[in-house]
Amino acid sequence: MVSGKRGWFYGWYFKCQSDTQTLAVIPAVHQAGGKRSCSIQVITEKQSWTVPMRGEVFRRRGRMISIGKNRFGWKGIRIAVHAPGLEVKGKLRFAELHPLKYNIMGPFSLAPFLECRHSIWSMRHRVNGTVSINGEAYAFGNGEGYWEGDRGRSFPEEYVWTQCSFPGGSLMLSVARIPMACFHFRGVIGVVLLHGREYRLATYLGARAARIRNGLVRVTQGGMELEAELVEGTGNPLRAPAMGNMVRTIHENAASRAKYRFRKNGRTLLDFETDRSSFEYEYKV
Repeated sequence: MVSGKRGWFYGWYFKCQSDTQTLAVIPAVHQAGGKRSCSIQVITEKQSWTVPMRGEVFRRRGRMISIGKNRFGWKGIRIAVHAPGLEVKGKLRFAELHPLKYNIMGPFSLAPFLECRHSIWSMRHRVNGTVSINGEAYAFGNGEGYWEGDRGRSFPEEYVWTQCSFPGGSLMLSVARIPMACFHFRGVIGVVLLHGREYRLATYLGARAARIRNGLVRVTQGGMELEAELVEGTGNPLRAPAMGNMVRTIHENAASRAKYRFRKNGRTLLDFETDRSSFEYEYKV
């Protein structure tokens, strides 16, 4: 975790899906102006909520974290949130986690200039259990799960991020404006997990963003090409860090309509449209 008096944050993103419902939970700890605080954000396909909490209720032990009575980690989620306009309670169990072969950031995980570092804890896993949100049950029987995290000072000024599970695998792609000294570049990280095989696209492997415009992002690397396009989705507001202070508003489509295509050496391995895509498009084009 980032230390010292400079602003910083550390957040974890847990996404759970059934055939008909989507639930994402983001527990986070952040520090700005020398003051530490926590938050839990809850996102569904319909709505989002942010619950601020005191910094001293945060605890972490390895891959398990707690914020008050709420527990998050590799075994699952136990949540009990009571706030104005929001009552959340339930327990979810995880199984068969699929971590990556190595850190998604590669050598960039050691770069001192990065505003934000990304982690993927599980590309795909089983989810079982039920969470009640204001009396509505979100039930997962052998559902799909995904788990990632971010840490650093701030979210990139401009970025696109998308994640989607599909029969036989899942994918994640992010392209961000990365400042470095007096200039900037577009950093790429992405993974397609397909039938147990991991296809990785990243700046440190030669990936580049060939196009970003109007909700579409296309990344190429050698003989591989991954394209994602947000077709329809208004996005629910989320809080994001700026120098550790959770004052920025971004928008996430937790279950939006999107198109994906993945090609390798001229062969199409994936080409589908779905209404189960998570998408954040924070580019101005």
